[in-house]
Amino acid sequence: MATAANTRSAYRAAVRAWCAWCQMHGRPALPAEPADIAAFLAGERARGLAAPTLVLRRAALRYLHRAAGLAPPTDDPRVAETLAGIRRSAAAAGETPRKVAAATDAILRQLLAPIPDDLRGLRDRALLLVGFAGALRRAEIAAIQVERLSPTERGLVLELPQTKGSQAAAVRIPLPYGTTELCPVRAIGRWRAAAGIEGGPLFRRIWAPRPARPGEPPPPPRIGTAPLSLQSVGDIVQARAAAAGFDPRAFGGHSLKRGALTTGMSRGAHPAQLKRLGRHKRFDTLGEYLEFGDLFEGHPLSGTL
Repeated sequence: MATAANTRSAYRAAVRAWCAWCQMHGRPALPAEPADIAAFLAGERARGLAAPTLVLRRAALRYLHRAAGLAPPTDDPRVAETLAGIRRSAAAAGETPRKVAAATDAILRQLLAPIPDDLRGLRDRALLLVGFAGALRRAEIAAIQVERLSPTERGLVLELPQTKGSQAAAVRIPLPYGTTELCPVRAIGRWRAAAGIEGGPLFRRIWAPRPARPGEPPPPPRIGTAPLSLQSVGDIVQARAAAAGFDPRAFGGHSLKRGALTTGMSRGAHPAQLKRLGRHKRFDTLGEYLEFGDLFEGHPLSGTL
């Protein structure tokens, strides 16, 4: 899974930085002293690293110690207090994580409206609708294999071997039939029929055709065999947002997941249903994906004050 690969890469970078710091200061890398880890994180902050990066670095050092069979020193109060101070200073400096806009059902319809019915348009339409209906992350969209789409009377069941929230067990995600232009099942069928995709990655790169020779009809676009990259998934969302008149910088790969959960919330879905749709382990994680509109709408004390 691409997400797991990204985490491993970040952990390796964190361990390299930690070992370099220990060598520079003549301190043992394993087992580490809590005071050294606190000093390391403070020094990395002074070099300009963001607070979320430092949280990830602490997690990497925790994993490093556990992998070596050692008690992790990363939960020591000195480490926790250092990270808390870093978070406070980051918040005071206005360093809040940028959240992409939620592609709700209303916005999604606007994104779909200008998309033509050519090969690239059919792919992008299916990608947007599958990402929305399944509340999928970029890596989950890119990882979809045709063989893991099972037809049922009510739609398709997508099986993903791994997700960010479930590294050890496969998850099954329903993609229901719809009665509007937002139906993901029909969009997948149209894309597969046009592209001739019988198996392998569902979403693939499309190359523009070579210029036609004189007297010959233009050749068709060429469809690749490898899955789209995570970057390509985000680029497609941004490109379709720009074509619909939105600022593309406000959108990204997570816009589809945020849009699905926000739409469900606005339709009165129970938080437990939203948590299940988003495949979140905790409700506080779910809250990060919801985009609230009017702060006064549905206020618990409305009509009382």
